[in-house]
Amino acid sequence: MQIRDMMVPIGDGIELEVRRIQHAEPKGPVLVFLHESLGSIALWRKFPEKLAKATGCDALIYNRQGYGHSSDEELPRPHDYLETAGEQWLPRLLDKLEIRDVVLIGHSDGGSIALVTAGTMGGRVKALATMAAHIYADHLTLAGIEEMAVRYRETDIRDRLARYHGNRTDDLFNAWQTVWRDEGFQAAMDFSRWLAAIECPAIIIQGENDEYGVPEQVTDIVAGIGPKARGVLLEDAGHSPHLEKQDQVVELLYDFLRSESVLKNCN
Repeated sequence: MQIRDMMVPIGDGIELEVRRIQHAEPKGPVLVFLHESLGSIALWRKFPEKLAKATGCDALIYNRQGYGHSSDEELPRPHDYLETAGEQWLPRLLDKLEIRDVVLIGHSDGGSIALVTAGTMGGRVKALATMAAHIYADHLTLAGIEEMAVRYRETDIRDRLARYHGNRTDDLFNAWQTVWRDEGFQAAMDFSRWLAAIECPAIIIQGENDEYGVPEQVTDIVAGIGPKARGVLLEDAGHSPHLEKQDQVVELLYDFLRSESVLKNCN
């Protein structure tokens, strides 16, 4: 596998930081990784590389606007920032890189964005996997954000995030907590039209101990997509099952993609 980092202009003066993992002969669509609300390319750790190696697929990991070295985002975030990221910015990035067929893999905010993109791009999305995705702000979501705000003030979390986001860290954290605690944002969240438009097989994963989401997030997403979707609650896992149970999640996603005939030349 070859790993390359680059900046990709996607128009309107916006550049996104991108990491590409490429095989000499890829065995399926490109795996596209969408990070969480405070995440980045680096915070996926080794998970993308392990899944790319297991599946034989190429991979694309990118930082959204306002993250890492990508262009600044406009603040405060609008209530539809998740929808805009999924409906406009990610398709534009894929078109710029001339990537046609994809498997979307999203965590937390990235999972919500992946749902929108899957409902937007139709047949180009061959499969969808989300981990800890939200389609509404439940009581655990809001309590988790409140707790994180306290920890941000009182522990070294800010310093640890600054390793990845530099002098943007305060703006990034405040943008996240402010919009999610906004009652107008909570009232406006409605993913139903994108869920209903998803055509591809989907696996909706959440840790049983997720401190940011109730199990009904999984069942409601599955119900919204329909019979093409399956839900998985992982034992002894919290909000980041791909890090807490990395090998298990790699195997789970490999088996899912193989069972749905997404991978080439796999028995």
